[in-house]
Amino acid sequence: MQDDPLKLAAADAEDLDILSALLQDAVVPPSDMTYIPSERRFVLVACRFRWENVPRMPGRIYERVRCGIAFDRVSAVRHRNFDRRERMFDMLALEAGDGYVDLVFAGGATVRLVTDRIVCHAEDFGEPWPTRWRPDHRLDDGKPGEGE
Repeated sequence: MQDDPLKLAAADAEDLDILSALLQDAVVPPSDMTYIPSERRFVLVACRFRWENVPRMPGRIYERVRCGIAFDRVSAVRHRNFDRRERMFDMLALEAGDGYVDLVFAGGATVRLVTDRIVCHAEDFGEPWPTRWRPDHRLDDGKPGEGE
């Protein structure tokens, strides 16, 4: 398996799509997300599932690793269905729109970053740790989805 830490920058919607795929199924405690208005920066630490290292052989151990993500040039942050009393948020996707980036979480929670331009950096830090649990994306009919 590859042990190199992730280190990416995103400057447009296409870049953000790649980062979104790598952050899918990351878990984020609300206490690890913050907006720093004086720096126009939104930062979070996610425990991401290492999709790029999913073993091809059955019975292998999967991994998670901490990943720091920073969005610059953020002028405002808005929340929808976001309850800070939640213990953990499960990230579904990052979505770019005209003048914003949405952090979309399971259960309908969204954090909208108002920005005039996408400026994002993500970097793994610390040692990965093993997990037996691979995120499972079941379709409405109960059949495995793309994550299987």
